[in-house]
Amino acid sequence: GKREDVGEVLVSEGLAATQHHRDDEEKSPRYDLLVAAENGAKTAGKGMHSKKEYKNNTTNDLTDPKKAKAYSGSLMRAGKLKAVVEYVFNGSRYKIFVPTENCHIIFALENLKSPQPSAPSSIVSRGQARPAEPFGDASKRHARLSVLQRTVEIFCKGVTMGGVITGELYVGGGAQRRDFGLEMVGAGLASVDQRKIDYGEASRTIVDAQAHAKSNKVGLWATFKEKQEPVAKLAMKANEKNATVKLSEICTGNSFFIQYAGDEAINVIDKSMRIFTADNGTSGAPCDLKNGKIVAALYNDGSEKLWYRAKILERKGAKAKVLFVDYGNVSVVSISTQLRPLDIQLGVDRIPAIAKEAVLALTVTRGLDDDDGVNAARFLQQSCWGKEMTGRIFCENEGKLVIALYEANMTTSINEQMISEGLARVSRKNEIDVLCEKVVRPDSLTDFAGDLSLSESTARKSRIGMWRYGDIGDDDEEE
Repeated sequence: GKREDVGEVLVSEGLAATQHHRDDEEKSPRYDLLVAAENGAKTAGKGMHSKKEYKNNTTNDLTDPKKAKAYSGSLMRAGKLKAVVEYVFNGSRYKIFVPTENCHIIFALENLKSPQPSAPSSIVSRGQARPAEPFGDASKRHARLSVLQRTVEIFCKGVTMGGVITGELYVGGGAQRRDFGLEMVGAGLASVDQRKIDYGEASRTIVDAQAHAKSNKVGLWATFKEKQEPVAKLAMKANEKNATVKLSEICTGNSFFIQYAGDEAINVIDKSMRIFTADNGTSGAPCDLKNGKIVAALYNDGSEKLWYRAKILERKGAKAKVLFVDYGNVSVVSISTQLRPLDIQLGVDRIPAIAKEAVLALTVTRGLDDDDGVNAARFLQQSCWGKEMTGRIFCENEGKLVIALYEANMTTSINEQMISEGLARVSRKNEIDVLCEKVVRPDSLTDFAGDLSLSESTARKSRIGMWRYGDIGDDDEEE
């Protein structure tokens, strides 16, 4: 519909006055409408034109510790409250106005600590300033950009001895609504109070977000060094499980990426990246190009250009080699036009990478520089691409799922079929033994290895594929 002129609305409500001009002065094309609106406000006695005595609305100031403690119970019982952040002290502490309760409060994110930012110049001049801590200014800057003068949702959970209300704060609406405390911890701009972790008061989600930020060395964890534990942790053994999967990328005859069929995260990330593309357009922007960094990379699938989540693998002059983490394909893109920073809420710490790297269990193929390796990759594509397969997942080894693939209603695995065609061989005994150490039921893996050995024996006797010239030599065993 037609949008209203803000100036005319203010004048008509008696909240502003029209600047009067002489007849020979230049005036706004809407000047007559503004004068008419002012006359209407005068007639109705609105705002500044009212003859009633003006009463200033007073708010309840709960920044006083005594008042805050006395009133905190009411705030906690109120549940979700709409509020406006009026001032940011540091990354996790704010002055907030709560309209429904008509009060100002000092609010801090529950269980979190932010590094100390630089003090205002007025305090520095008096010699009372506390020294700034690393990433203190970055933490405060992120909070100012994200929540200052914005409507947020708060859940009050407690009050400190100093009268600071603690709780959760959410910013954004709809699909973009996010836990701001979780965002700060995930970005390495705040930390979880260790005492809260020790007492079990901090949620598992926020502790996991801090662990992920530590492992990626982001923000204040960039220079953090973990204390070495004298006792080594026992490795967890994996239980065999079945899942319905689809191949999203084929790297070689026995290496590929899978997506779990029916995974709701696929639709979530697809919708989120389309919104990201609509909001940011298709122009590149400067971003961090450190190896392993998750960024947004532009890709054209033939129908449209969209931003996708990608990991920097290598920088090559004006281009960068990236891995699209939700699909598994690798591409070389222009740094200036096809890369830009990814929103924090779209990071892999919030929504894990959809595509999982996998290898065919106990199945060894040659590289793509060999005809047999190319034929193995083609066999995998013809057998599995575009189909929902049953994946028999034995364990994870070196970050890759060790898997056997089966077509619907088939009892013979793709692994066995590929080996029986002479396109692959069975892993050596020492490699099988290593995997047996990683699983709860090693007999299941050894039985599967026995089935593969029978298929290999058949292919060797038939002299097909890699066996066409007889038994393969030691050189091939080392590939």
